[in-house]
Amino acid sequence: MRVAIVHEWLTIYGGSERVVEQILKLFPEADIFTTVYNEKNMARFFPPEKVHASFMQKIPFSGKFYTKMLSLMPRAFESFDLSDYDLVISSSSSCAKGVITRADTLHISYVHTPMRYAWDLYHDYMKSSGFITRTAMKKTMHRIRQWDALSAMRVDYFIANSNLVKRRILKVYRREAEVIHPPVDTDFFEPNGKEAEEFFLILSRLIPYKRIDLAIKSCNELKRKLVIIGAGPLEKDLKKIASPTVEFKGRLSDSESRDYYQRCKAFLFPGFEDFGITPLEAQACGRPVIAYGSGGVLDSIEDGKTGVFFTEQTVSSMKEGILRFENMVFDSAAIRKHAERFSNYEFRNRLDSFIRSRNTEK
Repeated sequence: MRVAIVHEWLTIYGGSERVVEQILKLFPEADIFTTVYNEKNMARFFPPEKVHASFMQKIPFSGKFYTKMLSLMPRAFESFDLSDYDLVISSSSSCAKGVITRADTLHISYVHTPMRYAWDLYHDYMKSSGFITRTAMKKTMHRIRQWDALSAMRVDYFIANSNLVKRRILKVYRREAEVIHPPVDTDFFEPNGKEAEEFFLILSRLIPYKRIDLAIKSCNELKRKLVIIGAGPLEKDLKKIASPTVEFKGRLSDSESRDYYQRCKAFLFPGFEDFGITPLEAQACGRPVIAYGSGGVLDSIEDGKTGVFFTEQTVSSMKEGILRFENMVFDSAAIRKHAERFSNYEFRNRLDSFIRSRNTEK
């Protein structure tokens, strides 16, 4: 088969790009289509000779402001000529699933989420956006929703990255989806065989919905040591509320982050996510997770076995979760074994089986 992989944009390597990377390993001869491509950041993962960028690439400053160009994205994806391909795999959290294919081409869409700013989180985005963005959203989002719902009809089969996203796909597109969880590099993230040290860990962008403030306030009140890896617009504000027991490390390399995963006594995850890769990276290193018990973590953490859930996004609830954790004993080897179910190999194996079965049906 001739295979095309379609992704929203290739500018920064993150969770969805890891999915695309594993799809490319499954189909190494595939071509990649995307709106905007940053060769400097992404060439070592996705060679430029494989990547076909849309007309948006030629727009001045598109590499910086591509997320503000939602109104152009439907046309960008529809402009790709995929008539020579037998299999199209779209990796979609916005418009990538909207490509046009031949009637006999198998189009499978791996959905990280239906576009949140158009559907279930529309009002949250409206409240948190500035005047210009709110005005633009009011004028364009109705048409975007219409296009998004109609373009879902072009997909033959949907894959969801979690059961939460599966429910969203059914709600928004009225389509069933198979759940195949995103991959975690369990060959890289592994235990070091040593005892845990007396600190909790967060690895995250410092942005509002991650709720890092809950973790800081909880550790402040409990007088527990907390190490925070990551950067973002809330860094100054979070530092203002942090006690001396909270340490900010900024951005670190993967190797440096792995070292902290291996040494922490638990990983804290107070936000609400569609899935969440970092809790599984911690578990791959044999460390338990204390998480807000909603969203994608319900797929990746076993309460009482590989971590602890707290029930509300409040300081008191998170403190209860931390104290509950401290009265429990966890088996590092069992946590690691659980994480291996989400390995790169398992992801490729499940995706390959899914494609083979659907290709036979088609």
